[in-house]
Amino acid sequence: MRPDDELRSWPGLVERDGESHLRVTRGLVLSRRQAGFALVVLAATFAIPDITTLAPSLQLTVLHQGLLFGLAAIGLNLLLRHTKLVSFGHAAFFGTGAYTAAVLATHYDVQSMTVLLVAALVAAGLMAAVIGYLSLRHTGLYFSLLTLAFGQLLYALVQGQSFFGSSDGLPVRPGPANRPLVFGLALEPEVYSVVMFYVTIVVLVASLVVMWRLVNSPFGAALDAIGEDRQRARFIGIPVRRYVWAAFVVSGLYGGVAGALYGMVRQHVRPEPTLHFLSSGDILFMAILGGYETLVGPLVGGTVLVFLQDVGRDVTAYFDLLTGVVLLLIVFGFPSGIVGSLQHGGRLRVAGRQLRADPTVVGDWLAAAGRAILTGVGVWLRNLGSVVGVR
Repeated sequence: MRPDDELRSWPGLVERDGESHLRVTRGLVLSRRQAGFALVVLAATFAIPDITTLAPSLQLTVLHQGLLFGLAAIGLNLLLRHTKLVSFGHAAFFGTGAYTAAVLATHYDVQSMTVLLVAALVAAGLMAAVIGYLSLRHTGLYFSLLTLAFGQLLYALVQGQSFFGSSDGLPVRPGPANRPLVFGLALEPEVYSVVMFYVTIVVLVASLVVMWRLVNSPFGAALDAIGEDRQRARFIGIPVRRYVWAAFVVSGLYGGVAGALYGMVRQHVRPEPTLHFLSSGDILFMAILGGYETLVGPLVGGTVLVFLQDVGRDVTAYFDLLTGVVLLLIVFGFPSGIVGSLQHGGRLRVAGRQLRADPTVVGDWLAAAGRAILTGVGVWLRNLGSVVGVR
């Protein structure tokens, strides 16, 4: 089949190398194996509400929250992966989306989920445009500190204003139904939580497709060139600051959508979980944990981190310590992130092949791990000695 025939057949089946492939969108073609795996994952995701009813240890709200923070991390990953910029204030856009929905629902009795979502998208986009314009004059550490400063500025503003509910936050319970109307329907609480989960899945799939198209477009190639060498990108005619600013705004839009859905799902918005700099750190760590060199890695990282935090609270009072130990094990075991290490050619896949070929390689791995631990302890002791000596 010729390329122009493929374009006319989109979406649908196309022939490549004598095999049938599924064309999802222009440029995104999946093999039978890839399409089958994607369908299984999608079906399993839609079945999560039923699975949580059978497994009491799994809570739909926790998994839902993890997916929403993962959506925000996907937006942040556009900056991290392609422009090599690290933002420490991305919770500003998550919180902007959440508080836009809360303010409209509380003070103006806006009941439509669609209106709240669109308004949050616009507000987060405007916030990202302003912060990006002021922050992108700098790069590296100064950019990171500026985003952190703007994020904390918004946090302090919301925390100190009664219009935003101060530290108590605002409810998202408009109208007589005490919850947003989903496509004009007032749903019962149990039905509402399940329907909002499905809405989130649809938004996630659409967001992933849009992000895939974006990073595989000429715009995405230009961002990669900027991330590799800004000066060279300028020499070949790429308007660096304009492109990075556009990427920053897109990144903020993802955070705004995630925040609005979070507010409507939780039905209450407070400044600590939505605007605090620790939330920005969580979003950044989610992208790294899942694998920032991949598309879906941040989504996996968000789900894993939120789930671990919730389980840790149920197991012990020292849940932060438990979560930290588990995350350290994951980071050392998956150096390229969870998804990155599981990909073809990833460290975990290579280790699996080595183990199948020669089980005695485990001894070499343990010896190498012991040497690495001893080296790390030695470095720590030397640094400690230097500090004590200075004092």
